[in-house]
Amino acid sequence: MADLRSNFLGIHSPNPFWLASAPPTDKEVNVTRAFEAGWGGVVWKTLGEDPPVVNVSGPRYATLMSQDRRVIGLNNIELITDRPLATNLEEIGRVKRNWPDRAMIVSLMVPCVEESWKRILPMVEDTGADGIELNFGCPHGMSERGMGAAVGQVPEYIQMVTAWCKHYSRLPVIVKLTPNITDVRHPARAARAGGADAVSLINTINSLMGVDLERMVMNPSTDGWGSHGGYCGPAVKPIAQNMVAEIARDAQTAGLPISGIGGVTTWKDAAEYIALGCGTVQVCTAAMVYGFKIVQDLCDGLSNFMDAQGYATIDDFRGRAVPTVKDWKQLNLNHIEKAVINQDACIQCGRCHVVCEDTSHQAITFTKGEAGLRRFEINEAECVGCNLCVSICPVPECITMRALQPGEVDARTGRVVTGEYANWTAHPNNPQRLVAVEA
Repeated sequence: MADLRSNFLGIHSPNPFWLASAPPTDKEVNVTRAFEAGWGGVVWKTLGEDPPVVNVSGPRYATLMSQDRRVIGLNNIELITDRPLATNLEEIGRVKRNWPDRAMIVSLMVPCVEESWKRILPMVEDTGADGIELNFGCPHGMSERGMGAAVGQVPEYIQMVTAWCKHYSRLPVIVKLTPNITDVRHPARAARAGGADAVSLINTINSLMGVDLERMVMNPSTDGWGSHGGYCGPAVKPIAQNMVAEIARDAQTAGLPISGIGGVTTWKDAAEYIALGCGTVQVCTAAMVYGFKIVQDLCDGLSNFMDAQGYATIDDFRGRAVPTVKDWKQLNLNHIEKAVINQDACIQCGRCHVVCEDTSHQAITFTKGEAGLRRFEINEAECVGCNLCVSICPVPECITMRALQPGEVDARTGRVVTGEYANWTAHPNNPQRLVAVEA
């Protein structure tokens, strides 16, 4: 059986699945229920200074649904904890004493003032918590008060506050990064420069969820008014994984431990994050949609995958996919693929033909045979291997891609496939532009 135990910054948990700092981790009863269900750790909902913030009592959430009513994305306008600091600290300490084998991380957000951090850090340390997470990501509400993403978008502030926390606390410091920035590598570098032990990402994406066209007001709205909020859920996973990979392969942040966040709904999502270098994964939306017991499916699925692949621990495949992430200019322009249609699996819906005809390269032919049966075939002389037909086909594995082997002739260009990487040189009329030449 695969060993799912996690050792992240010396913080041990029975599995790598942590609940992210969010409504599900706001109080003792929730966290206790989560641990009973099997979660390996939690990041307690963000604490701030007293007096606590006041949340809206109207709608706080809105969802983006697929046609079959599955939640694709979730938007929230909820702020950090609205309970007294002392109450949170008391509950954190009690939960940690009752569940010593689970990871207890405390998320923090206070004004960008050294004295504020100096005051709150010892209080958190006294609870017995395993580490702190600096919330530099909230895009709404708190950022308007000079915290959250307002700090996370300024590398100098990230480095400064991180250094304060390393100075005033003995606990491991995880810096939670905002995605609402042009290049996530810069805040990650600043976190490392400030002494951060790890980074977690991504926090939520700034968003509006829509408009009620009957009332002509934002959705959701409170008393007729709305505000931008934080977007999360399955739809953000590609964005999050790109940012995780950028940090994992950046020369200045390579080796910096990462806790991956963003759209983790299945064991496969989690395995992808681990393959991109994450030591733990944090989950929020999936728990809010399906409940805490989803962690049992996550653990079973990840364990089965690891057994099938021969991985004894998560460290055996952590980061294995990172070397395959390259800049576009490093891709092999001599590698050629063609689509292949499995006629036995084809249901003759014609979607591949329509999209290729209308929006791609007119590489799928269509004929009618006996009894009106339709047949779709690939014209390799026109196929550029774009993968669009594979992406939209409703039958799994009906359309696949075949790589041409060295020595084969590309029917589209007439070139012999060499299997070697192309060379790059400066364009003769524009030195800033790179062009490929034969290998």
